[in-house]
Amino acid sequence: MNWDQMFDIPSDLQHTWLGLVGLHLREALLPVLAGLLISLPLAQLCVRFRWLYPPVLWVTTVLYAIPSLAFFVLLIDYTGITELTVMIPLTVYSLVVLVPAIVDGVRSVPQETLAAATAMGFGPVRRYVQVQLPIAVPAIIAGTRVATVSSISLVSIGTLIGNQGALGNLINDANIYNRPELAVNAILSMAGLAILADILLVLLRRLLTPWMPNAARTKRRATPALKEAAR
Repeated sequence: MNWDQMFDIPSDLQHTWLGLVGLHLREALLPVLAGLLISLPLAQLCVRFRWLYPPVLWVTTVLYAIPSLAFFVLLIDYTGITELTVMIPLTVYSLVVLVPAIVDGVRSVPQETLAAATAMGFGPVRRYVQVQLPIAVPAIIAGTRVATVSSISLVSIGTLIGNQGALGNLINDANIYNRPELAVNAILSMAGLAILADILLVLLRRLLTPWMPNAARTKRRATPALKEAAR
């Protein structure tokens, strides 16, 4: 294994390593964003009409069970061998995580809070946007973290339809050119992107929910009390 050539990207990929990283992030994060835009109103419908939640959950689960290659075959006649063919399945896959997370978060809002908002003249849409969603932020971010990390890993399957897998294309080229260092590059790069994205989402959650206690701070405060109780 020639470690010196880990970042020597084959010319057939038509990108530098940084170019592949940017492409990978685009193909991974846009589907999560699209999934959020679909899940937010869909989750509100599921909360308002409880009978709707089981069939929606069933449909998203069934769609998640469809193999990516089968999805590509269905889409390729309409979207061609493009990034869109990869991003549409990733958007659909994200729904199975995002919809339940948002529904659970919104349902956790106390009834007293909803009653107070209604008494202040908030309509259903305004109450959802200004009251329920802010309180549900921790649950929404938790679901988004799972969907984002999953999407970053699944982008690599795009290599099955002609170099649409961004960093995953390095794994294919590692086999073609007998250069295992390219596969190592791909694995480490995707893992690094997943960890970085997860850290940024945790920071975003802390920024959006300053009222929530810091886990580390809470642990430090609890430790002396536990020691005192153990005496």
